[in-house]
Amino acid sequence: MAFLTEQQRDQMLANGAARADGRTVDPYPVVKLYTLDAPACWLLTELDADGDRAYGLTDAGTGFPELGHVSLSALERVRGPQGLRIVADPHFRARQPLSGYVAEAQRDGSIND
Repeated sequence: MAFLTEQQRDQMLANGAARADGRTVDPYPVVKLYTLDAPACWLLTELDADGDRAYGLTDAGTGFPELGHVSLSALERVRGPQGLRIVADPHFRARQPLSGYVAEAQRDGSIND
């Protein structure tokens, strides 16, 4: 997937495998995706073995961020209101596990990192 570096892909696959094995995991987000022309954002932690289905915190900009799965190939086809693609934030460095981002997003109504 164009969103992920090889290192990010490997880390997300490892996190996904840990969850699939039944281990309790609360990984740090590996990648932040966002729209340049809309208030949508994704903090992703895991990738299924298929290499497409990712898991993480999704903020569609509606005030109700939620945990869930998303298809990376579907996100690659999404365009914002001005026709701009979703991009990965090359400067993103997670500062806490996903649960911390979830708590903040639920409190604030959006991902603010």
